[in-house]
This record gives sequence, C-alpha cells and structure tokens, in this order.
Amino acid sequence: MKQQCDRVAGLDVHRDSVVACLRLGRGDEPELQRRKFATTTRGLTELGAWMADFEVTRVVMESTGVYWKCVYYQLENVFSEVWLVNAGHVKNVPGRKTDVADAEWLADVAAHGMVRPSFVPPPPVRELRELTRYRKTQITVRAQEIQRLEKVLQDAGIKISSVAARVLGKSTRAMIEALIAGERDPAVLAEKALGRMRPKIPALTDALVGRFAAHHGAVAKAILAHIDFLDAAIATLDEEVANRLGPFRAAVTLLETIPGVGRAVAEAIVAETGADMARFPTPAHLCAWAGIAPANHESAGKRRPAGTRQGSNWLRRVLIEAAKAASLTKGTYLSAQFRHIAARRGANKATVAVAHSIMYAAWHMLTNGEIYNDLGPDYFARRNTQVETRRLVQRLQALGHTVTLTPAA
Repeated sequence: MKQQCDRVAGLDVHRDSVVACLRLGRGDEPELQRRKFATTTRGLTELGAWMADFEVTRVVMESTGVYWKCVYYQLENVFSEVWLVNAGHVKNVPGRKTDVADAEWLADVAAHGMVRPSFVPPPPVRELRELTRYRKTQITVRAQEIQRLEKVLQDAGIKISSVAARVLGKSTRAMIEALIAGERDPAVLAEKALGRMRPKIPALTDALVGRFAAHHGAVAKAILAHIDFLDAAIATLDEEVANRLGPFRAAVTLLETIPGVGRAVAEAIVAETGADMARFPTPAHLCAWAGIAPANHESAGKRRPAGTRQGSNWLRRVLIEAAKAASLTKGTYLSAQFRHIAARRGANKATVAVAHSIMYAAWHMLTNGEIYNDLGPDYFARRNTQVETRRLVQRLQALGHTVTLTPAA
C-alpha cells in the first residue's frame, strides 16, 4: 500500500507511561526512534518537544480506556494531525506483543493510511458531554435506589406498589416516612393519600398492613436520604449543563420537537454528536456511529443476522429510551412505526427501528435547521393503499364475511 505520511509517531498509552515510536522516511526500512515517557504533564511536554524536534506531522494512539485523554489533550494543539483510533482496528500480528512493537505497528498503519481517526469533539462539547454522562449515571443510581426501596417494602409485606403507580410519589413518600417514624395503623397511613390517590384509600388500607420493623425503617430512611442527595446533585448538574449550552441551545430546541425526545435526551444527543452534522456525510453514517444501524455478516454468499453495529454506547442508550417514550405517544408516526414493526418482529427490534428513525430525523433537522415534521399515524396505510386494502379484506374474509369492494366516487 502506498505510504501517505513520512513522519509519523505511534504512541502506546498506559496509565503511568507512554511508549513512542517515530517512523521517519519512506521505504521498507525507515528510520525508527523509540522512547518512553511519563504521562504526567511534564512528561507529556517532553514527549511533544521530542516529536517536534523530528518534525513529526501525524501522531496516532489507541483509545485505551480513559488514559488516552490526557495524552490527546496535551498534544492536540501542538501537532496538526493527532489521531485516536479504535483498538480493534489495529490489532498486531500475534506472537510479538510488546509496548515497543505496538507503538511501531501504530506508526506503520498510520503512515500507510490503514486506519481512520475516531471522532473527538472540541473542548466545549467535551465539557458538555462530561456533565451529561455523569448526570445520566446519577439518574440511573436514583432509579436503582427506588428499586431497593421497593424490595425493602416487599420484605416488610407493605404492598404499596400493588395500588400506587409509583413507589415514590408524593403520597407514597408521606406513607413511607410515617412508617419510618413509627406509625403502624394502616388507616392512618392510608389517609395520607392525596389527589387521585384518595379513591384508593380502601385498597391502600389493605396494602399497608404488614410487618414493617425497625431495621426496615433504618434501611428505608437511608435510601430516602440518598435519593434526596441524588435529586440535589442532578439539579446542580442540570444547571451546569444549561450554563454550557451556549451556541447549542437552538439545536436542543429543535430536537425537543421530536416525539419522545425530552430536554435531557436532546442535550445528550448534542453532547455526544457535537450537533455538527458535517462530520457525518449521510444520516446513515450517523446511525451507524450511534450503534443503531444493522450490522453485516456475509460469507460465501450467505448472509446471517448480525444485530446492530457497535457504536457509541452512551448515545445508543438515550436513543433507546427516547424510542420507548415515542412508542407510547398518541397520533404520531413513531408510535405507528413501533406497532407496525412490533407486530412482525417483536418489541425490541421495533424499538431499535424507532431509535434509528429519531437519529435519522435529527441529522436532517440539525443539517437544515428545520423542526420535526411528523408523517402522521396513518402513514403506513397511506403509503400503499392497495396493500392495506388487501390486508383488511383478508381479515374480514378470515372472520367469515364476503367482501365486495366498490370504489368511492
């Protein structure tokens, strides 16, 4: 393969050290320079100066956990080309696995253009991404704490969740706090119901009869305190994200017009993609990068199911959640699409298909600056009226009817 670059540096990054190999010149036997540096700021400064002395023009490293970040951020403003590549795309020949050999191999494949750099967003997007990802982890932990609270109540024989839609609503929290305080009379506990929970007082009275003991109260009290702490942390992160949206506010507002996409999901999409669709030539490229496009597995002319492509786990996660929310909306194309596919291929595949449609629409919206244009819940019936007519006639015939069709005037 033709060599693209004469002066390339391959970096094998670890937590405490980075091994650098410089590939200088062309041909089968180029000059190689190898050195090891610490990953401290001082060590990385020495690394950058050493590579600059040899007039390196392209630096390449693997995405090894989080250890690549300090190296990449230190060098991205020093060299014109700093590549972060997928470790799975640069596997070395088995039998010669050393740090120096890895660095040399990275330099070789980068010099010949055998790898492509991964997308690393600019600093403002990285800051937003760090906040939205941590916020998501806190939201997940909060949901897990509510599940733990439900387990405590079930262990105590308290069946609130059999009556109330939410384990930790305003009414149910007042009941749980009363249980923690020592109240055991189910009638008194049920009277704490508010609003639409009031008609359920007789059922609540039966559900609140149990064996809630002191140890249940200690655990439930700790869980509620942790949930309150998480609520405060999530609110603080919401403010930090809002303060850093800046030029991305318009993109977030556009994305919120998609059914199932709330503000948090829209902010996560912007943080993961950078809202710059110029990096993705087509919406299909974006969907593949997000991990919601079909994968290919073909050998000897035979194709096998391969699921979806590997992509951004964080983005795929929020898209799946948005798709589930969109499938529950009324009178929208996305809900109709979910039902149309779920009837034939199941709910899981239908959810991924809806997530794909959301990401596909987001690419066009962010590219053109247009709000979401819903195709309508009857899109699949309007798309091919003959097929829909034939399907309905077959349904009626299966029920024992004779059908005669007369075209409308």
